[in-house]
Amino acid sequence: MRILSAALGLTLALSVSGAEMRFNFGQFSEGASPTNFHSVLFGKGQPGKWIIQMDAVPSAFAPLTDKAPSVTKRGVMAQLSQDPTDERYPILLLNQEIFRNFKFITQIKMVSGMTEQMAGLVFRFQNASNFYVVRASALGKNVRFYKVVNGIRADPIGPNVEINAGEWHALSVKCEGNQISISLDDKLVMPPLVDNTFIEGKIGFWTKSDSASYFADALVDYTPRIPNAQAMVNSVAAKQSRLLGLRVYTLEADGSTRVIASKDETEIGQPGTAAELQAIQDRTVSFGRDKNAVLVTLPMHDRNGEIIAAVRVKMKSFLGETQNNAVTRATTILQYLQQYCTSAEDLRK
Repeated sequence: MRILSAALGLTLALSVSGAEMRFNFGQFSEGASPTNFHSVLFGKGQPGKWIIQMDAVPSAFAPLTDKAPSVTKRGVMAQLSQDPTDERYPILLLNQEIFRNFKFITQIKMVSGMTEQMAGLVFRFQNASNFYVVRASALGKNVRFYKVVNGIRADPIGPNVEINAGEWHALSVKCEGNQISISLDDKLVMPPLVDNTFIEGKIGFWTKSDSASYFADALVDYTPRIPNAQAMVNSVAAKQSRLLGLRVYTLEADGSTRVIASKDETEIGQPGTAAELQAIQDRTVSFGRDKNAVLVTLPMHDRNGEIIAAVRVKMKSFLGETQNNAVTRATTILQYLQQYCTSAEDLRK
């Protein structure tokens, strides 16, 4: 069963096996800039002009009847700035989300351009100097893949294909681990590539130079990424049969603490108590009892001994268990966690 929710022009569909994210540009007014995205420029020249345009787009789904229209006029994403600077690459990046294993597909239409007529996808984006690109060219009649590492663009690779300006085409990239597969109009255009440079990152839309290009019916089908903190909690919880609860708390900018990982994932985001704050600020170890259970809160250290978080452990108790027994057991669990995470950066990835 899929659960749907819509916000900021995105429709999310969650399932047991994975998730989908659809980009509904038709929700925005013509001439508007879409929310939940921001413009990035790689290279020289003017930044891109990304706005909603109305255009006739083939339906992404088969018509229910032979009378249903196969083409509808609706809002699409358009990059309209036509600065002809050669090494100019406007990018529109989706905010916040990080993707590791996914398939990203969109309809592209190269509308005009004297120097270039290109449209593409940027993915596993780290920053404006480190990312992958797959793009199609109507002037060059080709599809190319390349990567940018520390601001240096590698030589593009890919085949020559028949692709025309003024027509809609489906461009997609699929990433599974270090394998990258690229398709045009549902056909694989080259053998899967293997590259270990970037394992995850953001996604977005790409153009070059004076290309005016449209994008529609974008969809990401992805495996939700598990943050490192949650992954290590899951691993430890699976090995500890007497563990009733396990939470990791970090210190926020406002001086409070909150749960960033938990054996019960519904607890993520909940505020901490004085015990967690004291563990982080004063290295205090706290002890408490619940029905048939003991609770211990301890500071968590990085490889240099600096405190990076607080850990709250809830365990089944046994007859005659003392505070020292409980703290010793909880410390063993803490040590498992610290083996998985050696720095504050690792904790938040």
